[in-house]
Amino acid sequence: MTMRPEVTAAVGLGANLGDAAAQVRQALVWLGELPATRLVAVSRLWRSAPVQASGPDYCNAVALLATRLTAPDLLQALLALEQRAGRQRPFRNAPRTLDLDLLLYGQARIDSPTLTVPHPRMAQRAFVLVPLAEVAPAWVPPAALRSVADQSLAPWDDGPMP
Repeated sequence: MTMRPEVTAAVGLGANLGDAAAQVRQALVWLGELPATRLVAVSRLWRSAPVQASGPDYCNAVALLATRLTAPDLLQALLALEQRAGRQRPFRNAPRTLDLDLLLYGQARIDSPTLTVPHPRMAQRAFVLVPLAEVAPAWVPPAALRSVADQSLAPWDDGPMP
């Protein structure tokens, strides 16, 4: 049996219902338990206001994974973890118990009906770029950080990471 080579993937995590920080921390544990996948790095937790939505502030983070899963398989695993956390999708941009976005999958460019990588809106969001720059500074150009510098983002300050 041939093993697929490991790919480094970046996953954005967010939650704003219930104990959002606890949800994000639990999701990090679950990410580390995915098959053929290891958790490589995790940003600190960040607080951001909802974008194009209402509800409480979000707790956000970015995790780097080394995975042998294909991008579609990793996406399916992320969606299953959202379901495990009780995610419901009553309407677009609804508040959520857990949101997991596949931001990057190595150097891949994917544009399919179910998956777009790099994530199509990541360059517009401080809550993605700032934590991504923490764990993979080479992947976030300084100009990208400057372009989102006016967006409200603050450390969550709610205890240590797992």
